[in-house]
Amino acid sequence: MRFAIQREVLLKPLQQVINVVERRQTMPVLANLLVSVDANGLSVTGSDTEVEMVARSGLEGDTEFGETTIPARKLFDICRALPDGSLLKFALNGERISLNAGRSRFTLSTLPAREFPSTESLEVTETVQLPEATLRELIERTSFAMAQQDVRFYLNGLLFDLREDQLRCVATDGHRLALCEASLENGSTTRRQIILPRKGVLELQRLLEGGDRAIDLEVGRSHLRVRREDVTFTSKLIDARFPDYDAVIPIGADKEATLEREVFKAALQRAAILSNEKYRGVKIEFSPDQLRIVAHNPEQEEAVEEIEARTSVSDLSIGFNVTYLLDALNSLREDEVTLSLRDANSSALVREASHSRCRHVVMPLRL
Repeated sequence: MRFAIQREVLLKPLQQVINVVERRQTMPVLANLLVSVDANGLSVTGSDTEVEMVARSGLEGDTEFGETTIPARKLFDICRALPDGSLLKFALNGERISLNAGRSRFTLSTLPAREFPSTESLEVTETVQLPEATLRELIERTSFAMAQQDVRFYLNGLLFDLREDQLRCVATDGHRLALCEASLENGSTTRRQIILPRKGVLELQRLLEGGDRAIDLEVGRSHLRVRREDVTFTSKLIDARFPDYDAVIPIGADKEATLEREVFKAALQRAAILSNEKYRGVKIEFSPDQLRIVAHNPEQEEAVEEIEARTSVSDLSIGFNVTYLLDALNSLREDEVTLSLRDANSSALVREASHSRCRHVVMPLRL
C-alpha cells in the first residue's frame, strides 16, 4: 500500500473517526484505525465494536492499493503536529508503515486489516432520507435529557420514532423528557422505534454539520447507519422497549403562562445561586400577569425574582429542579415560551409559544 495526501485533507477524516476509538481496549486492533486505499480513494475506519465511523477522501497521484491498521492516537497526533501544507507520503513495508513529510520521518507498527471488526453486513429494513440540518436539530434539542448510566439501560439513549410522514426524537431520564419532531417527505413504511445508545448519539451529533445536504438513515434489525457522501456512521441499537412517552406528556394542562424566554432564563439563573445545592429546587408562584420565582437553601438565604408573564392563573405554587427548567429553555429557539400546568402536583410542559413541535416535560419537585 502506498499513497500521498495533503495534511489538511487527511486531518478532517481523522478528526471525524478519532473519538470513536476508546483509549482502553480489550482487543489491541481496536486502538488502531483501518486505513484502506482502493479505486474510490482513501477510507479511514474507527470502531469500538459498538460504534463504527468510516470517513472517505479522494486521492491524487501515484497510489498502490491495500489496507492495514495504524495506531489511531499516534497517527492523529503526528498529523496534527506537522506544519500546514505538508505533503504526507505513506508506504507499507511488511508490518510497518513509513510516513514522510518534508524532513520529518516516522515509522509506525501495524496490525493486519483482517483482525479489524466489520459491520458491513448490515441487513437494512428501512431507509429514510432527510436534510442533515434537520437531524442535527432533532438531536441537539433532545439529547441533553438522556440518562447517564441508569440501571434502566433503555433510558441511556435517544429514541428515534419513525412514522409515515414524521421523525421524532425523544429522550428522558425519568425526571424530565424532551421531544422534538420533524416532517419527512419520504417517511417510514411502518412505524418503527429504535434506541440509539448514548455514545452513538454523541458521535453522531459531533459528525453532523447542518445544511440542506441530504443524508440517509438506514435502519437494520440491530444497527442504525447514517450515510453522507464523505462519511458513514454505524451504531448498534439498544435492544429494549422505550417507555410510552405519550403518557408522560400532560393532557388538559390549561393553566398557562407565556413569557420572554431570555427574561425567564436570566431570572432562574439568578435564583439558582441561592437554591439548595443538592436538590436545586426553585418554587414558581403564579399570579395574574406575573410569575414569582423563589429559592431557599439550608443557610436560610432567599432569592426572589418577579417577572412579567401573560397569565390569568392565580394562587398556584409549584417546585421544580432549576437545572431541568434551564436545560429545556436552552434548547428552545423562539423569543416567547409557554409554561403549561394542570395543577400544583402535575408536571410542566415547556414549549415555544407559537407551536408544539418541540416539547419538554419537567416533573415537579416537592419543596
